[in-house]
Amino acid sequence: MREKYGKLDRTEMSIWECCELLNEFIDESDPDLDEPQIEHLLQTAEAIRKDYPNEDWMHLVGLIHDLGKVLLHPKFGELPQWAVVGDTYPVGCAFDESIIHHKYFKDNPDYNNPKYNTKNGIYKEGCGLNNVLMSWGHDDYMYMVAKENKTTLPSAALFIIRYHSFYPLHKCGAYKHLMNEEDEENLKWLHTFNKYDLYSKSKVRIDVEKVKPYYLSLIDKYFPAKLKW
Repeated sequence: MREKYGKLDRTEMSIWECCELLNEFIDESDPDLDEPQIEHLLQTAEAIRKDYPNEDWMHLVGLIHDLGKVLLHPKFGELPQWAVVGDTYPVGCAFDESIIHHKYFKDNPDYNNPKYNTKNGIYKEGCGLNNVLMSWGHDDYMYMVAKENKTTLPSAALFIIRYHSFYPLHKCGAYKHLMNEEDEENLKWLHTFNKYDLYSKSKVRIDVEKVKPYYLSLIDKYFPAKLKW
């Protein structure tokens, strides 16, 4: 999947155009959301903006963290929901029991492969999450898009985009043995962000046109006008 989507040869569009494209979808894995995605993105971003007025990069992460869900769109191959959303976890080492539906890993050939079923598997302790292969999903795709299009967002922002669905780590503390010092610092920001990602989905409707100029200015600050997707 990384090879296929890493070419970034599907389309060229701006961040805001992608937000609008995503508006056609509702994430079926989301327990408390029956509104289009753009509402959730702006609810998250506005809640962060209220509490962290000086961290403008984090406001933008609130807006863009789920844009990888465009993989659900026909233009991007219309991947099924299970291949795009839901929790992510490392591959190449033992599946931690905190991973949702863990019992089904018993049917995965890696489960009994001695190369992959130990605590460290193919990795070294403290190797850094950047060197760990994660299960495919919208997180890693958006991280790839941001990085390859030369975003100027800080390291913590890219960490949040890449690992916000990595619940075994930020909810249960699993896989910390693979982290390095930079990961430790960035995880603090992810914990802060996660409170807003999960619990900012209020029924208060956001006036999109009213807040749009602010977010367009942030996009302009941290991203090129058009991105390859």
